[in-house]
Amino acid sequence: MHRIIGILLMVVFVLSACRSGEQKDESLQTSVKVLRYDRLQYEATVMNSVSALQKMNIDCPQATKLLIEDVLGIGSVAEPDINDRLCAYYSDSLLVRLMDDVQEKFKDLSGIEADLTKGFRNLKREVPAIPVPRIYSQISALNQSVVVGDSLLGFSLDKYLGQDYPLYKRYYYPFQRRSMVPERIVPDCFTFYLLSLSPFPWEEGHRTLFDFMMYRGKIAWTVEHILQSDGSGRLTLGYTREELNWCRKYMDALWKEMAEKEHLASTDPMLIRSYTSGEQTLTFNGEKMPPCIGIWLGMQLVDKYMKNNQRLTLKDLLGKDDFSDLMHTPKH
Repeated sequence: MHRIIGILLMVVFVLSACRSGEQKDESLQTSVKVLRYDRLQYEATVMNSVSALQKMNIDCPQATKLLIEDVLGIGSVAEPDINDRLCAYYSDSLLVRLMDDVQEKFKDLSGIEADLTKGFRNLKREVPAIPVPRIYSQISALNQSVVVGDSLLGFSLDKYLGQDYPLYKRYYYPFQRRSMVPERIVPDCFTFYLLSLSPFPWEEGHRTLFDFMMYRGKIAWTVEHILQSDGSGRLTLGYTREELNWCRKYMDALWKEMAEKEHLASTDPMLIRSYTSGEQTLTFNGEKMPPCIGIWLGMQLVDKYMKNNQRLTLKDLLGKDDFSDLMHTPKH
């Protein structure tokens, strides 16, 4: 009798294991590895390595095309002297120092790879159709922080050396430098990737501040969700504890004022920018509002919406463009 029970239990275990294997999405098991394209750039330009330059063109043609044509804007990869121009561009003493500091600061990207892996596994689990791009690190000469191409995502290590990095103080305002920290690499990668997959539908008629707040809010909420953050905005917006306390204190009052001043229905691009950019230009109650306050408010309404509609999936949320049904129910 014990033997029969044992056999039955073994059969159940095997069948369960088979079913589990059938349901397993192999893409969820793949660890994200970051291609150190920045090291090829360093070797090709600073170290004058011909082989590294060849690898950039032969092994990484798409990343090289993006770098030359879109990020740096120095010409076409098809031009015969483009390699010489690329090396000359990076021979500037400031850029050489920048590349040296990048190599010293980012010797190991395993922590970033682990967080990217976690995020993409969670994203694929809820939205299986979303592709996982090839990811690489680069040195953009202080141009774009994140670039997205066809099945490709690159992040610029030279834009994340820390807000107190001396060179940044010469070229960036304090509100810009606060996001130039290593902790923002992963959330920025997911933010720009999701924005590229689901661009804001400007062409579909007049789009209001409320529409844009909810669009950016759903992207920020999704990033915090898949990275298993607390949804407060610390991860995606870089808020301090004091800024979060301020937002929570005045949240309902802000919604009320925005409605009374008819800001929510406005299509003025300058007004939209003032609520969603990193520059602190708005005041309330005699105090400067935290940066990106509109995105934070959108996140909170998205959070409430998802909690009140638990049957909705992340796929449903990302596909939702019209949040007008929530416009009159922002109060928490």
